[in-house]
Amino acid sequence: MNSLLFFIIIVPALEIYVFIKIGNVFGAVSTILLIISTAVIGVYFAKLEGLNTLKSGLKNVYDKKSPVYEILSGASIAFGATLLIIPGFITDVLGFLLIIPFTRIFLIKLIVKQNNIKKEKKDEVIEAEIIDDKKDEL
Repeated sequence: MNSLLFFIIIVPALEIYVFIKIGNVFGAVSTILLIISTAVIGVYFAKLEGLNTLKSGLKNVYDKKSPVYEILSGASIAFGATLLIIPGFITDVLGFLLIIPFTRIFLIKLIVKQNNIKKEKKDEVIEAEIIDDKKDEL
């Protein structure tokens, strides 16, 4: 709930603030052209990276390996492309970070590591022994 509230209220407010600041420096038309160009360039690179990831995933499938990284990478590329389509400079920066292979690898490892830490804490096992006081009675 808190993260949903963050994305609905805080992110657009920050984007508007950044639009105003950049618009004051470069002008309104330049700012709008910059937003459009980052979306077009970002989606183009997302397409290239997506095709590379698909090729790598198919290679792993043919080699009888699990394409787990490629699946996570493809999902992050799709999310990054979505962020690039949304107008705004903050979402564009996050989108480009998800599309660039080096930062994408770092972010995927960070997320997987966080999920493993949470999973290890949940999977606590308590060992016990059941002792039956009654003997077999026939």
